[in-house]
Amino acid sequence: MGVGKSTVGRLLAERLGTGFRDTDEDIVAAEGRSIADIFVGEGESAFRAIEKRAVRDALAGHEGVLALGGGAILDAETRALLAGHRVVYLSMDVEEAVRRTGLNVARPLLSVNPRKQWRELMEARRHLYEEVATAVVATDGRTPEEVTRAALDALELKEA
Repeated sequence: MGVGKSTVGRLLAERLGTGFRDTDEDIVAAEGRSIADIFVGEGESAFRAIEKRAVRDALAGHEGVLALGGGAILDAETRALLAGHRVVYLSMDVEEAVRRTGLNVARPLLSVNPRKQWRELMEARRHLYEEVATAVVATDGRTPEEVTRAALDALELKEA
């Protein structure tokens, strides 16, 4: 959360001369409401089912850069679908998360004691991010342009 998936994804797509798609944006457009509203109204498991379909559809129908929500990798089938793709895990530590988001914005999974919950989420998810990642790029203290360059270098991709 707040790592820059959409910003860096758009920059990567621009540099590679391809399209960009964000599954969180797909979900909001399809559902007609925010992700936070889905979490509150239907719960996390309902949201994860919606997210799983959105990721599956995006992977099947999009050839460019795709940004996934931070919890998409929780689903084993989604992780299996990612196996044939180049995947960049954008990492950051909690201090960087605080600096970027203040951890006080509408993040349904961080509503109480956000620093502690962020750490717990990362402890539970980090190994899954690393499992699917072709490359890990640290974002701490870097501009979106620097992260984009590092991702291109890590994937050994040339700009269009």
